[in-house]
Amino acid sequence: MERRLHTRHRARATVYLIVPGRRGALCKACNLSANGVFVETRNLGLAKGSIVELAFAINLGAVTKIHRRQAVVAHISHGGTGLRMESYAVR
Repeated sequence: MERRLHTRHRARATVYLIVPGRRGALCKACNLSANGVFVETRNLGLAKGSIVELAFAINLGAVTKIHRRQAVVAHISHGGTGLRMESYAVR
């Protein structure tokens, strides 16, 4: 049974993952929804529940927008990290 509130979409975007107190890391997003993203990561030493910041570019043709979102580590697997993003409504 699917528990997701929003549909996942395949994505091939570069995401800059910022961990407080550490150096940031460039990662590739595999899929994206309104509330979450799965990024391919190496072992960054993140724990479930850790708070990170994401920065990614959205190309809108003549304009490229940089989006920053706060996210919580939802799960970690050998292939990457699932992140639950903070809702804009909560901000």
